[in-house]
Amino acid sequence: MRVRNKPWAPKLINEHPELITETPADYRGKWQSRFEKAQPLQIEVGSGKGQFIIEMAKRHPEINYIAIEIQTSVIAVILRKLVEEPLPNLQLAHADGEAVTAFFEPNEIDRLYLNFSDPWPKSRHEKRRLTYKSFLAGYEEVLKSNGQIEFKTDNRGLFEFSLTSMNNYGMTFEQVWLDLHAVVTPEENVETEYEQKFSQFGPIYKIIATFKTKE
Repeated sequence: MRVRNKPWAPKLINEHPELITETPADYRGKWQSRFEKAQPLQIEVGSGKGQFIIEMAKRHPEINYIAIEIQTSVIAVILRKLVEEPLPNLQLAHADGEAVTAFFEPNEIDRLYLNFSDPWPKSRHEKRRLTYKSFLAGYEEVLKSNGQIEFKTDNRGLFEFSLTSMNNYGMTFEQVWLDLHAVVTPEENVETEYEQKFSQFGPIYKIIATFKTKE
């Protein structure tokens, strides 16, 4: 995805350390200190411009959320929205979401969201897909026992790969949708910007999967 450079982005990020961190490893095991109160913690890896995570934070004030996004100009868009309308239960991490084990302690997270991740369609790049087994191992480590992943995509190849990868990893499928928008209402499904724009061109696939109980 080509992202237009926003010259104002770095300055805005530097001005609001109370809302965003560029050193998330500093808060490993201490994320609750960045929120008004300690609550269940959920993260989105690759948050884009934040439509999904902002709406989730609004709908669920009883949950703390962290949006992780690597692209400066993109996460700055989320930050600008938070500056204009603060949400006490949403924090931002300007970082590469692939490094979740460096950012979070074991069992620190309650749920993890993967929305419209890069499909990396070439077979030689499958290890880069965020549902590859090495990434699943990282998610399992930081999630609490019986932690869940919610995964959405419009890419059938990535969807099929993810089903296989999660199944081979030993995860349990709670729900699988082959055409999400055909069976859920807008009230039941919080959309991303990408989903809102491209769902007219084909089905949206979704998986909710649970890791094994930790001993």
